[in-house]
Amino acid sequence: MRDVYAIGVGIHRFGELWDMSLRDLFGAAALAALDDAGVEEVDAAVVGCMASGPFVGQDHLAPLCAEAIGLLPTPVIRVEAACGSGGLALRQGFVEVASGVSDVVLVAGVEKMTDVDGAAATDILATAADQEAEVFHGVSFPALNAMMARAHMERYGTTPEQLARVAVKNHENGVANPDAHFRMRIDVEQVLSAQRVAEPLGVLDCAPRSDGAACLVLCPAELARSAGRPVVRLAGTGYATDTLALHSRADLTTLASTTRAAAAAYRMAGISPPRIDVAELHDAFTITEIIALEALGLVDAGQGGPATERGETALDGRVPVNPSGGLKARGHPVGATGVAQAVEIVRQLRGEAGGRQVRDARVGLTHNVGGVGGTSFVHIFSAC
Repeated sequence: MRDVYAIGVGIHRFGELWDMSLRDLFGAAALAALDDAGVEEVDAAVVGCMASGPFVGQDHLAPLCAEAIGLLPTPVIRVEAACGSGGLALRQGFVEVASGVSDVVLVAGVEKMTDVDGAAATDILATAADQEAEVFHGVSFPALNAMMARAHMERYGTTPEQLARVAVKNHENGVANPDAHFRMRIDVEQVLSAQRVAEPLGVLDCAPRSDGAACLVLCPAELARSAGRPVVRLAGTGYATDTLALHSRADLTTLASTTRAAAAAYRMAGISPPRIDVAELHDAFTITEIIALEALGLVDAGQGGPATERGETALDGRVPVNPSGGLKARGHPVGATGVAQAVEIVRQLRGEAGGRQVRDARVGLTHNVGGVGGTSFVHIFSAC
C-alpha cells in the first residue's frame, strides 16, 4: 500500500448562497484545489453528497461535476453516507491512491441546502435516521441528540453551561475564518436563553443549514515530492458503522462507531491520542463535540464537558478543537463537511490558517459522522 499525500486544497465560502448552483459551488472549490496543487488533470474524482436530489432536484452528479470543470471523460463517482458523505469521499480517495489504482485523485464534498425551507430540510435530513423505528414516530435529529445529551448529563453531570461553551468557542474561532457561515461571537447566556429546539438543546446548540463545497487533491509520495509546495501526509484512516436507530444501542453516552474508527486510524498512523495537536470534530450539536472528544480518546469518558469548560479545547488549549469554527460556525453543508474538515487540517499543518493558526501543529485529526453515529470516519494527517 502506497503512502498518500494531500498536495492541494480548495473551499468555497459556506453560507446561504442563493445566487450559486450546486454545480457552481463544486466548480469553485475544485478549481481552487487543482490550482493549489499545481495540476490540471486527475486520474479520478470522488464526490461526497448526501441529498442533492431532494435538495435541488439533481442526482447523477458524476457527469455533472466532471463537465463543470472540464474533466470529461475522467472517471468520477458520487458517494453517500448522510452527513458523513465527505468523510466517505476522503476514505475512497485514499483507497484509490494507496492501492495504486489512481495516481492523482480529486476528493470533493458539496451540498446546497438552503433552496428548501426549514421544514423540508428537516424531512430530508431525517432520511439518515431509522424511518420505521424513529422518524415515523416524529423523532427528529435534534431530539435524538437531545436524548444523548440527557443521558450524558445523568451519567456524568454534564451541564448546559458546558454545552454552551462548545458553541461559544467555535463561534470565536469562526470569526477568524473568512470561509465561515457565521463570523460572529456569542456568549454563554445567549446560548442558554436561545429558543429551545429539543431540551436541553436550543437553536444555538445546533449547526446551521448551509451551502458550500470543499476539495482536496491526493497523490502518492513520488508525485508529492515533486510538487514544489508544502504537502501533508494522510497517515491514517478509519471507518466503522453502528446501528441506525439510537434505541438499539447499548450506551447513549458515547459513539461506538467513532471509537472503532479512531482505533483503526490511530493504528494505521502509528500514533496514540496524545499525539494529536489539532482536531476538527463533528459538532452538528454541542453535545456531539463533547461525546466525540471522549470517543476519540482525547479526554476520558465523562470529561468532555469539564475539559471544554477549562479551555482545554480552545485555540491555545491542550488539544485545540474546531479552529475553523466547526459545523457550528463554519457551517454544515452536509456532504461537504468531512472534506472541509480535512481542508482546515491541511492548512493548519502547513501553517496557513492565519488568525486561527494552532501553534506548532504537526499532527491533525478529522472526525465526520453520518446520522447520530450510524457511520463514523476518522482521518489522521501529519506534516512533512
